[in-house]
Amino acid sequence: MSLNANSINPLDMHPSPSESTANMHSQASFNQGIYASRKRTNLIGLTLSMAAMAIGLVFLLWILSILFYKGFASFSLDMILNKTPGPDTEGGGLGNAILGSMMIVLSCTLISTPIGVLAGIYLSEYGKTSAFSGVTRFLNDIMLSAPSIVIGLFVYALVVVNAKHFSGWAGTLALTLIAIPVVVRTTENMLSLVPVSLREAAFALGAPKWKVSLSVVLKAARSGVMTGILLALARVSGETAPLLFTALNNPFFSTNMNAPMANLPVVIFQFAMSPYQNWVDLAWGGALLITLAVLGLNILARVYFREKVAN
Repeated sequence: MSLNANSINPLDMHPSPSESTANMHSQASFNQGIYASRKRTNLIGLTLSMAAMAIGLVFLLWILSILFYKGFASFSLDMILNKTPGPDTEGGGLGNAILGSMMIVLSCTLISTPIGVLAGIYLSEYGKTSAFSGVTRFLNDIMLSAPSIVIGLFVYALVVVNAKHFSGWAGTLALTLIAIPVVVRTTENMLSLVPVSLREAAFALGAPKWKVSLSVVLKAARSGVMTGILLALARVSGETAPLLFTALNNPFFSTNMNAPMANLPVVIFQFAMSPYQNWVDLAWGGALLITLAVLGLNILARVYFREKVAN
């Protein structure tokens, strides 16, 4: 059957004004419904997030308030300078433990920082798609999530058992194995954020790749890399389990890294579990000291590098 063109009414091809108005109202009400639903969902999400943050802040402030209240009660110059006392004796401090922790953590930082930064540079600049880099990233992720006590037992079986004595070097090795994965991951992530155009500009000037990586890319991301180093330092500063199996403890002042060495985390653990009140008080003071040291390092690094970036 053929249709005559004259039989088609052109007015039927367009909706009437009343139909257009009805469609617009329907679309507007539909959009309003979607907006209201999304607004409710957004409000619920924000409310839950703020509640979770408030709960976390309450517990954090609770812990810090108790720590500052009990820590400042035994915080003094004698606590920093004197060696650990005997049970139920007057005086004494944590000077030998502070010295031992400084030596172990400093040695760990000097070893883990160049290894972690150079490994992060390789993963970010040289081996982005190689199979070796994939295996390295996988092993690094495993080391990041490995319990510290497992690393301590590994170093105990590898070093302490063969050497037949505990030592500060064994503690340094255990903390280094904990710190390196943190530095590697942070360095790789920070270097990957540097714009490609910065690398291309350096290459256009004739700089070799190793110089671009060290002098241009690493310098551009130095604040983030330093943050990763501080994160690693903050993590190892309070580790107790690895040092229990490696450095153990020493009630005297000692700078011999090849012998058992006092350190703050182990002393805090042993004193906090003891029935003697003077040791418990010193444990609170040592915990406050570690907290203030880590907080001070983070504030100093952030202020220093913020000024560098601003200049």
